[in-house]
Amino acid sequence: MTEQAYDKAVSLMDAANSEDPNIEMTDGKEWPKELLYSHRMADMLARYKPEKDDVAKLAIRGQHIQRWKSPRSDFPMNRQGYLQWRTQLYKFHAETTATLMAEAGYDEVALERVKKAVGKRAIKVNDDTQLLEDFASRVFIEHYMLAFAEKHPEYDEEKWINIVQKTWQKMSADAHAFALSGNITLPEPL
Repeated sequence: MTEQAYDKAVSLMDAANSEDPNIEMTDGKEWPKELLYSHRMADMLARYKPEKDDVAKLAIRGQHIQRWKSPRSDFPMNRQGYLQWRTQLYKFHAETTATLMAEAGYDEVALERVKKAVGKRAIKVNDDTQLLEDFASRVFIEHYMLAFAEKHPEYDEEKWINIVQKTWQKMSADAHAFALSGNITLPEPL
């Protein structure tokens, strides 16, 4: 694909995420929440694997595209409801990303590849899916773990160890090495 198709896909994805009514402040600037998330994912990719091709880069950006359109509250507030929500999100994000890429001119091969990655299919087997999981875990640790911890003061040390272990297990050996090398900036309390 051409650089023009990639730029158009990024522009379409940014426009879609700019519609997010949820706002976050960072560095004194207001951001639509999912636009900020996609930029954080893209920044992590630029720091870790800048040589990745355009389809991998777009999959990374599509991880949470328009997430606010499928609120957690639409599903039962139990473990089964959480898993249903997550499964539905994977499909929604994959289809939305592929639709925008198709509008930008990408072919079926690229669309199927991005749907597999963003749809979280074949983690640990598919390189694109594992790459996306590695970046989602890193971005969570660097940017969202502290806020998550502040929302859950009821979690004890055992619960936190379990969360960190689950996050770590999702990551590849390369991602472990990256995290341990000091390339992820943690908030001071973490």
